Parts: sequence; structure tokens; C-alpha cells
Amino acid sequence: MKKLGILLAVLLVFACANERKNKEETIEDKAKRIHKKVITIDTHDDINVKNFTDSINYTQRLENQVNLPKMKEGELDVAWFIVYTGQDSLNNTGYAKAEANAMSKFAAIKRLCEDYAPDEIELALNSEDVRRIHASGKKVAMIGVENAYPIGEDLSKFEDYHKRGARYISLSHNGHSQFCDSNTGENDDIWLYNGLSKLGQNAVKEMNRHGIMIDVSHPSKESMKQMVTLSKAPIIASHSSARALCGHSRNLDDEQLLLMKENGGVIQTVAFSSYLNTEKHEARAAYMKVVYQEVADSLNINWYDRSQFASLSDKQKDEFMENYPKVMNIGKELVKSKTDAPSPVNVADFADHIDYMVELIGIDHVGISSDFDGGGGIDGWSDASETLNVTTELVKRGYSEEEIEKLWGGNLLRVLDEVQAVAKEIQGS
Repeated sequence: MKKLGILLAVLLVFACANERKNKEETIEDKAKRIHKKVITIDTHDDINVKNFTDSINYTQRLENQVNLPKMKEGELDVAWFIVYTGQDSLNNTGYAKAEANAMSKFAAIKRLCEDYAPDEIELALNSEDVRRIHASGKKVAMIGVENAYPIGEDLSKFEDYHKRGARYISLSHNGHSQFCDSNTGENDDIWLYNGLSKLGQNAVKEMNRHGIMIDVSHPSKESMKQMVTLSKAPIIASHSSARALCGHSRNLDDEQLLLMKENGGVIQTVAFSSYLNTEKHEARAAYMKVVYQEVADSLNINWYDRSQFASLSDKQKDEFMENYPKVMNIGKELVKSKTDAPSPVNVADFADHIDYMVELIGIDHVGISSDFDGGGGIDGWSDASETLNVTTELVKRGYSEEEIEKLWGGNLLRVLDEVQAVAKEIQGS
């Protein structure tokens, strides 16, 4: 009996010690612990092929927002590198030119993983790969295609893109494609198909058949609704936020969000300033426009508004994208010393969208993306090195470790698994 009493006393001491330890854990410590434990996945990171050469590549801490040193600093585990092609004429000449661009980006990602940094990063094709590569200590690359325009009208190319590693594809970008209407039709109320074209309907079936996630971040609302109706698998929005909080056409309204839940899909909340808080973004953007122009002028660099981008030549676009991070980084440093600068859109604004969508459609249907190196980035999460700040904000708001794991990638991997399972069923039948 005496021994039992001693044992109970010892257990009580340990229990009290653990309780004190838990009480003493700060928000920051808790965030670091959770951040290190969960797999952090960012579903949208644009690339410039000029950063994928023997002399300049992601093994270096470049001025862009995502590279291996910055991923390591911020403990960002998985980056979806984007094969993006802008919209052009709907003809064979346009398709051929776009395809060359897409192939150059597929090749760049392959070089990074196989030639430049095979010991640091590896391409994943499914959730099992993600977990295996992460467990090995390496970073994970995945591939998304922003705009199916380069595919032209040859649906067999969806299989080719899949073999090259594409695991999600958007059927349009900023402009109506051969497959579907874009959200940009809201600007002038001009539509080509009022949703999907016949080719687009068949494209949905092809993506289902090959296990490619359908991305609805750029297609129009009607296109999205038709995709949900046609698809036998869950869909995703790879980089969008809540339209109820910010009325941009790139965001999903409540009807679309509820459809996403019904479909079993996931919306990856995007850290893109103008899609999070219009008022704050516009005030800050107007101020920063002057700052960036001053920086560009001082460096003798041609600088353009985002609204001018579509009218630029390929050479001007390449020049702009090469100089963009340099001008942005210098401008952001300069403004830190200015007391009259309007407040920037920040991680709290980002988390407001997560909160709203979790409340509306549930924790299982919301995720995280940045759109880094494609215009994304906010105060507190301006590049991959600051990724911990997102987790810290989620901890502050009371999200549990299990919930944070779902937001940071668990939900996205669940959808990928389901999409690939549907493909096996279709192929088997």
C-alpha cells in the first residue's frame, strides 16, 4: 500500500510538471512546434526559366520569393511550381508558341530536381511521394498548369502533361480560352460559351481519366459550376479567396464555396493583396506605385503597371519579370523608413479569409497558397522565408494542430488521392 502511494505521488508530480510545461508554452513556441511537425504545402508558385540555369538557379538565395534557401528558412516543405502561359489568339499559331513556352517550364522544373539539386528537392506525383520525400529531409516539388491554352485542341496532350508531372490544370487564365470562359469576362460581360465549350467539356473528362485535379481559380463562375456538374472527382481552386470579404472576380462567392464543399474539393486561400482587402490594397498600391517607379528610374529600368502587361512584347515581359523582384525588394526596404505609408495588407487579413471560409464550408475544404513570383505576397508572408508567420497567426486564432495540418496541405492531398482514385476506376472500366 505504501509503494502504491509513492507511485501515485510520483505520477502526480509528473502530471503537474507537464501541466506547467504546457501552460508555459508561448504562442510562438507552439507555432514553431506545429510548423515543424506538419507538412506545409503552397499550391501556387510561378517560375521564370531564367532562374533555372547552370549559373542561376534555386540552390541560391535569389531575389525572387521562392527558392531552396528561402524554403528552408521558412520551413516551406512543398512548392507547386507553375507552368504558366498567358492568353493569346485561339489558333494553331498561338497554340504552338504557347506550347513551346510550357515545355520550357516543364523542362526547367525537371532540371532543378534532377540536375541542379537532386539531393535537396524531388518531384512528387502523389501524396505518398510527398510524405516519402518530406521524411527524407528533402523539399518537394509539384507541378500545376495555369492555363490549358498551350494544349491547343489536341486532348491527347492532357496525358502528355500528366506524364510530365502536371497534377492540376486550369482551363483558362486572364482571357477566354478554347476550353472555357474566364473570370475576366465580368469586365465587359462578353462571353464565348457561357461556361464550357464542347472541347472544354471533353477536357474535364480527360482530366478525370488521367487523375489531374481541375483548377477553377481563373475560369468564370458559370464555367466552374459546369465543371462541378461534369466532374466525377473533387475540384480545387489553387489560388483564390472569399468574394464576400473582397469583391474581386478571382475570388469565389458563397454559392461557389458551397458548391466546393458539396463537390468535396478545396479552395486554397491566396496571399494576394488585391484579393484580400480592396481598400487597404488600393491605398498601399497607389503609394507604392510612386516608390517603385522611383526605384526603377534610379536603376534605369523600364517599369510597367500590371494593367499594361498584356500589351507588352515578349522581350518587354521577360525584361520586366527579370527586374520585378529587384525593384520590389528595394522599394519595400525604402518604405520601411517612411512614416506616411498606408498600412499594407497583412497575414491577419489573409487569415480573415481562412476564418470566413472555414466557418462557411468547414475545415476540410480550405487550404493555403501564395502566388509567389506571380504577384502574390503580403506583409508578414512576403516570401517563402516568412512561412512560419502564417502558422503563428493560425495558432493565435485558436486553430488546433490537426486543423492547421489540414489547412497546410492535408486537405489538398486528400483531394489529390480522391482524384487519382477516380482515375483508376475510370481506367479500369
